[in-house]
Amino acid sequence: MTTILGHDSQADMLIAAARSGRMHHGWILAGPRGIGKASFARALALRLLAEAAGPAPDGEGLTVAAEHPIRKLVEADAHPDYAELYCLEKETGTARNISVDQVRGLQRLVQSAPSLSPRRIVVIDSADDLERGAANALLKTLEEPPADMLFFLVSHAPGRLLPTIRSRCRTLRFDPLDDEAMRTILRREQPDLAPAEIEALATLGEGAPGRALRYAGLDVADLDRLLRTIAADGDPGNRNRLLLAKLLSGKASRARYEAFLERVPAFIADAARQRSGPALGTALDRWEAARQLASGAIILSLDPASVAFELAGHVAALAPGQR
Repeated sequence: MTTILGHDSQADMLIAAARSGRMHHGWILAGPRGIGKASFARALALRLLAEAAGPAPDGEGLTVAAEHPIRKLVEADAHPDYAELYCLEKETGTARNISVDQVRGLQRLVQSAPSLSPRRIVVIDSADDLERGAANALLKTLEEPPADMLFFLVSHAPGRLLPTIRSRCRTLRFDPLDDEAMRTILRREQPDLAPAEIEALATLGEGAPGRALRYAGLDVADLDRLLRTIAADGDPGNRNRLLLAKLLSGKASRARYEAFLERVPAFIADAARQRSGPALGTALDRWEAARQLASGAIILSLDPASVAFELAGHVAALAPGQR
């Protein structure tokens, strides 16, 4: 089955619009990175194509059974009325942009008659990655779209899209998932994770399962345990700060170090929410310092051991009696 958690109202609204025959042709699916917008767009496209071609899928929402013929075509990249645009893989890694040639490649779909049903769908993940020429080429199609053709443009920062693209699409906002949806997705995608790790990843993800899953298997729960200990006792003798510096240095620790850079400012922010008066002021000062250090650590190629030690020092300042 195709199961998307946490975006039921968006699914219900778009499916109802499609069934009514009055659905707008272009949609910007907007919201923070990693909350499932692209997965939603693909699942919605599959459901709409399946409903249009038949047999009608069982159930409500975005569910489409694994044995449905339309699902098999889409998963085999063989559906003649469906296309996806994304940054392609190259020998040197993933391309930075979606090229104008990729957008021009949609002309076969745009200019030919639909094959399996009246409906044709294009998913772009993400529209933020369109190079300038590609964005202009897409705009021409959005200005005069073929009948029954839908465009779903995933966007993490819709304000950066061409104003003319935004004006020809409707924007649908997606919010971060709640904690229970985060736990459910993490358990489904990583069934071997310990409960403590699930909780730590759910916190680190801040409502974005894609973000949390990037750090699965890195024992983020142990990092959280060390941070809580440091915040409680101030780490006299720097024992735990030195331990973190050791754990997070070296090439093999790069992914875990990146998770730590994201976690520490959030950890301090959580502590600040529980404070008032001078203690709140201290926490906010430490949060700002940690945020600036963490955001520049990778860009400036700072020494991971030194950064980890200094970030843990900001956490230590949260302890009772510290300044």
